[in-house]
Amino acid sequence: MPEAQPELRRTVLLTGVDLAQFLGHRDQLIADLEQQHPDVEFHARDHVLTLAGPAEEVRAAEQVVAEVLEVARRSGAVNRHDVREATRMVSRGDGPTAAQVLSEPILTVRGHAIRAQTRGQRAYIDGIDANTVTFGIGPAGTGKTYLAMAKAVQALSRREVAKIILTRPAVEAGERLGYLPGTLEDKIDPYLRPLFDAVGSMMEAEAVPKLLASGTIEVAPLAYMRGRTLNESFVILDEAQNTTPEQMKMFLTRLGYGSKMVVTGDITQMDLPQAQSGLRVVNRILRGVEDIHFAELTADDIVRHSLVGRIVDAYSAYEEKKHAGESA
Repeated sequence: MPEAQPELRRTVLLTGVDLAQFLGHRDQLIADLEQQHPDVEFHARDHVLTLAGPAEEVRAAEQVVAEVLEVARRSGAVNRHDVREATRMVSRGDGPTAAQVLSEPILTVRGHAIRAQTRGQRAYIDGIDANTVTFGIGPAGTGKTYLAMAKAVQALSRREVAKIILTRPAVEAGERLGYLPGTLEDKIDPYLRPLFDAVGSMMEAEAVPKLLASGTIEVAPLAYMRGRTLNESFVILDEAQNTTPEQMKMFLTRLGYGSKMVVTGDITQMDLPQAQSGLRVVNRILRGVEDIHFAELTADDIVRHSLVGRIVDAYSAYEEKKHAGESA
């Protein structure tokens, strides 16, 4: 039998933060720490957090608490994703600290900081900063579009660009667009609504209609990009797995001076009927080209319900097994 670890008891002073906000409703932070460190007992009283349990586990948990506390001091709040990612990074023991990765906000909207919540998301944001064209590829829930939108709003507020252009292919409409009721705007609205909602969540409500009316923010189907040169713009192409190779080439060649482009998509979620995905093809053609960055996000970067990550992993395993059977 393995030798039992000696017991250890440590305390951490929870200073420099709003204690109620840090611990969360009904001490949610304690529950999140217990989930990640089941062998450690956590007890908070006033500004003192006590940890007790096997020595090795307590030391690791103490380091996680210190990292999460520093994230809260720098960004104002933490959540269960921060606890999970800090635990993962401490267990790896390499690279930057959780506080360095997670605490730098892109935007603060209505007191809420929009920032990376995983190492993969931090690399994605850094890729956008360092390159003219960035591809964010990964499953649902990894923040591909949301973080790109935040960077666009940041660039506009800093006057690094003159406008934001948001686009996505209206694949489901296709030739059936003419059969839908209403004006053209009514017909394409369902496909663009997620982009409207995302940008609306990052700006003051009264500002968005004015910026849309002035053309400072433009939301349009991908087909509207043809024939244009997009200068001094932050351009986001969402749902890029539903582009054809020809559409992807058309979009990328719209790039003008002083602009950035971010292309987001999930290669496993293609809705194109009997066609090649432009995102799959461009992944092979442009990888390694200077000033173009491919950020690969995974199930580890999902910041929705933890079950979403397990669902994505299960589907990935199923697809790998299916492809292995087809190639046998």
